[in-house]
Amino acid sequence: MDPVNSLLATAHAAEQGPGNTMRIVLAVSLVGAVLVAWFLLRGYGRDDRD
Repeated sequence: MDPVNSLLATAHAAEQGPGNTMRIVLAVSLVGAVLVAWFLLRGYGRDDRD
């Protein structure tokens, strides 16, 4: 592959935006939110009057 074609391919890939990165950030954020909600809500069902 000559340098011109590789440069054009790189420029074309850069035009696609942060698709995969944003998917990963969104997925990690959702998993984190679920874990935080579980951590905060897990104690509400307990009876701590013992």
